[in-house]
Amino acid sequence: MRLRRLWAIVLKEVRQLRRDRITLAMIVMIPVGQLVLFGYAINLNPRGLTAAIADQSGTAASRALIMDMIATGVIKPVADADTPQQLVEMLRRGEISVGVNLPPDFERRRVDGREVAQVMVDGSDTVVQSAAAQLAQLPIDSSVAAPRKTAPISVVAFYNPQRRSPVNIVPGLIGVILTMTMVMFTSVAIVRERERGNMELLITTPVSSTELMIGKVLPYALIGLLQTSVVLLLGVWLFAVPIKGSVLDVYIAAVLLILANLALGLMISTKAASQFQAMQMTVFILLPSILLSGFMFPYAGMPVAAQWLAEVLPMTHFLRLIRGVMLRGASLWELWHDVAYLVGFIAVMMSLAVARFTKRLD
Repeated sequence: MRLRRLWAIVLKEVRQLRRDRITLAMIVMIPVGQLVLFGYAINLNPRGLTAAIADQSGTAASRALIMDMIATGVIKPVADADTPQQLVEMLRRGEISVGVNLPPDFERRRVDGREVAQVMVDGSDTVVQSAAAQLAQLPIDSSVAAPRKTAPISVVAFYNPQRRSPVNIVPGLIGVILTMTMVMFTSVAIVRERERGNMELLITTPVSSTELMIGKVLPYALIGLLQTSVVLLLGVWLFAVPIKGSVLDVYIAAVLLILANLALGLMISTKAASQFQAMQMTVFILLPSILLSGFMFPYAGMPVAAQWLAEVLPMTHFLRLIRGVMLRGASLWELWHDVAYLVGFIAVMMSLAVARFTKRLD
């Protein structure tokens, strides 16, 4: 081995890296991105959980208890309710994460040392349950009360009272698998045709850009539906994960995520110069989708900037849909905001992918 020849090869590789801007960006952005995500955006102690309050007592003591709950920073009131039933409906529709009910006989219960408040929690996120449990530890003025036989504030977890992890993980796992595979498959679709020399053949055919893009997407859409079915069947069979809503709504939500990821993958494919670059760019989508969507870490615990970024990702909206339908029994009509976003995302990404592909052909 001669150092001069070895040094020549090293210089050659360095020059190639300097020309490959995407690889250079990956070298810098991956460690910086992970540092920012894990150090800044991810918080296992969520604050500001969206809450609704039903103060049926309306006394000074009940209002003081509500102010103490808000002062903890755990909840952030976004709505009022008149009855506990309204709180349950808000939880089911995903409008709130926590509901606080103070009964009409709040004063009598406080004097008697009985339960004075009930905190209703969306149990589809176990981290939210743990955070809301802090409210049960608030002190209650009981100077005139007899010794308590029950806790003054109770926490009731809806939809996953046993706090079983598979109930929370399996629906989200559908989104992770579809995001990982769908974006990866289609991100190399156009690049692969170019590298194999088939692009010129496709250009000479009467196939339009739109037809080519849709034809590239459809086979993978069927694969995505197959993956969804496998995860659902195994989740129900092995882990007893409930499907409280419509199975049709589950598949419609899955189709929306599949098409959104396929459109995003095609957009990446029109931008990448090689399959390796396409795979590198896919990492920039997959990592934030797992960390910021609410799958692994609570959305409510993230800073505002991270939440804005999470709102751009299709995975975030799919998680709200799939957990709402499977665990809370909500309908897609009740979750129409997330449905509308995914539809718009698909339209925009497909239009951009077709436009960029047409421009390349020209």
